[in-house]
Amino acid sequence: MSSTAIPTALRDSGEQPADVVTVASAPAGHPYALRISAAPGIRLLPDPPVPGAPDGVWWPPRVLDSAWIEANRTAAHLLHIHFGTESFSPAQLASAIRAARTAGWPVVFTAHDLEHPQLGDQSAYSEQLEVLVRSADTVITLTEGAASVIAERWDRRALVIPHPSVLAPDAGIPRVDTSNEVLIGLHLKDLRPNVDGPGTVGMLLESAARMRGAGVPVATEIRLHHRVRDEAARDEVRRLCANDEDATLVEHERLSDAELVVALSRLDAYVLPYRHGTHSGWLELCWDLGVPVAAPSVGHYAEQHTDGSVTVYQPGHAAALTDALTALVASETATRAGTPERVAVCAARRDTRRRSDASAAAAHAMLYRALLDGASV
Repeated sequence: MSSTAIPTALRDSGEQPADVVTVASAPAGHPYALRISAAPGIRLLPDPPVPGAPDGVWWPPRVLDSAWIEANRTAAHLLHIHFGTESFSPAQLASAIRAARTAGWPVVFTAHDLEHPQLGDQSAYSEQLEVLVRSADTVITLTEGAASVIAERWDRRALVIPHPSVLAPDAGIPRVDTSNEVLIGLHLKDLRPNVDGPGTVGMLLESAARMRGAGVPVATEIRLHHRVRDEAARDEVRRLCANDEDATLVEHERLSDAELVVALSRLDAYVLPYRHGTHSGWLELCWDLGVPVAAPSVGHYAEQHTDGSVTVYQPGHAAALTDALTALVASETATRAGTPERVAVCAARRDTRRRSDASAAAAHAMLYRALLDGASV
């Protein structure tokens, strides 16, 4: 089976069996899991409550606890692992997979991250990947580049199914004001380990100055959570922004989904601030909202969309970021926030997502059924 296409056996035939496949997903409540499970006959088992955690918190996912699997072996037909593995040791993950096999559940692993964004030291996660990639019945990933890495590192063929939409299908596109300035945004959130806050802010401010010198009226908006993981980095970000009169630093609590959609919709371009990583759901949300993205030349971000909506910069090089942002702003396909052209792009992309999301869900449904029928996929 080629890693570059959905196999014929997994393409949507238009016919769906009447029986329901229940999937124990780690997690179930994440938008990604919801999108890929939206095919007829597929049911996600709700995330089991986490003792001591508020309602709606799925981590650490209890479906990766071997004791939970043993106690709930009749509740599902299959285990699909996405996120939350960092809460478990490699031995615990291996035990969970053994428990799933004992329960008769095939195991699917989607390799979203070949480098974990929540971790600086990747050694423990590399050990987890050894267990997950080698033990799963089927490995899925999101881009051809990631599939190539999996083939080289583990000699496994990964099924490539592109990232589904992040914006909810029923979410409206907010009305935002137009501006004479080109607003470039950067969200640092809580400064998790793969976010280079000071480095990216410094590059962005220098790039914006260069663009203004070339006649492009650029303003920048940097967003940061009140509570961060690296206070020294936060202080440096504050200093950099205070010394630039064209930069706006906004510090706030974690945004709701609706608030985030509004914040991103106001932008003419967005910069991903990652020092390492593999794929980005944030990039996907920007695409849904028609916001072009400058992505670092690490991981496989640039492969997620190859329609000109993503350009690449080399981390640490302001000139490269300047070129990437200039290309985005000057592109014939670029649209400005708040314009009818941006609204039209969002509508067209929503239509594209309806088709691609349905295809991804159908591919997952057929994969699940094939595995339950004993096929090797």
